[in-house]
Amino acid sequence: MRTDRTLGVSFFTRKKRNDPAKLDIYVRITVNKERADLSIKRDISVCNWDIFKCRAKEIDQNHILLNTYLDDVYAEVLNAHKQLHSERKLITAKAIKLRYLGEDEERVTLMHAVTYHNKNVNQALKPGTLKNYFSTEKYLKEFLRERLKTDDIYLVQLNYKFIVNFEEFIRTYKPKKARKTCSNNGTMKHMERLMKIINLAVRMEWLEKDPFRNYKLRFVRSERNYLSERELDLIEETMFHAEGIERVKDVFLFSCYTGLSYIDIKELHPNQILLGMDSNQWIHTKRAKTNEPVKIPLLPRAKEILDKYEAQKEVTGKLLPVISNQKTNQYLKEIASACGIHKNITFHVARHTFATTVTLSNGVPIETVSKLLGHTKLSTTQIYARVLQQKVGEDMQHLMARYKAKSANNDKADAI
Repeated sequence: MRTDRTLGVSFFTRKKRNDPAKLDIYVRITVNKERADLSIKRDISVCNWDIFKCRAKEIDQNHILLNTYLDDVYAEVLNAHKQLHSERKLITAKAIKLRYLGEDEERVTLMHAVTYHNKNVNQALKPGTLKNYFSTEKYLKEFLRERLKTDDIYLVQLNYKFIVNFEEFIRTYKPKKARKTCSNNGTMKHMERLMKIINLAVRMEWLEKDPFRNYKLRFVRSERNYLSERELDLIEETMFHAEGIERVKDVFLFSCYTGLSYIDIKELHPNQILLGMDSNQWIHTKRAKTNEPVKIPLLPRAKEILDKYEAQKEVTGKLLPVISNQKTNQYLKEIASACGIHKNITFHVARHTFATTVTLSNGVPIETVSKLLGHTKLSTTQIYARVLQQKVGEDMQHLMARYKAKSANNDKADAI
């Protein structure tokens, strides 16, 4: 708002409470008889203050420098007034004082933005995903303490240098508990989460410019393990005396023949097994990760595993005896070793096996596989599932056979 209100800027002093021989210096901003006083955090001896000029008596270099500082304060107050005037804002003594102090605009800190994100988007995130955001938050706090010697910074202080330094910190950070440093993709996931928090801050108008605008995430595509048909048969044919390991083997194989993830199988209930239009049993569920509905026909081997635990489901209310993910993966290492499989097997390998060995390599179209896996995009299935070299060879053999048949027919036609 433009205004013709009068502006007055002057300096005055007040006696120090703990030292009557000294004076604290203040600046007074006056707009249309309304005042706002502000301490400039400087003091002076009573005898060295000129009450008529409202300046220090220039008897030495220190007092000359003090007067120079007072002139700078005067100029900054006038500049604050000019800024408010150009922004068409209401000009009052208090408004000029707040602008001079830099307190008239909302200044949000980085950790406030992180906390706001984690509290307000937690309904949209799964507990496991939210846990990862808390992990990124811990890295940020540690980075601020170790590298910047502070507990927090304003969002406006973020820049490209902060981003690359934080990335380097994660890559080289060695925690108190002995473990490996973050891999490239692990580091990129932390950077991706910070990027999402900063994007939220930009949308909330806490930040004008995105410090990530010149930064690019650099994920390395990793080869995803899966079991070949021979390895799958090896696990099926191997019996284990330990009941816990045998159960883990069965649950793992059930995942290989359904494509369901660990959490989806763990939350599976008997009432989710329904008869389909083809009179066969189907699994009707929703993916815990994406909430995407999935319908999967039960293959004979998967049905055999369910039948094996039919009696237990009446007691537990669960289809299968699923133990903790950590213990499951530990037992899977033992299973792989006992079967002579030299691969790093985790429970998620079963999902990859379903996508490759069980479905794609047996001619199931990738669109159908995508639907069975509960993917919202076909490109996601292309990452998880691969067309095996054996399948490529078979397809090319079929193609060559067609060409030979076509050539033979042409030769017969020419002969006639």
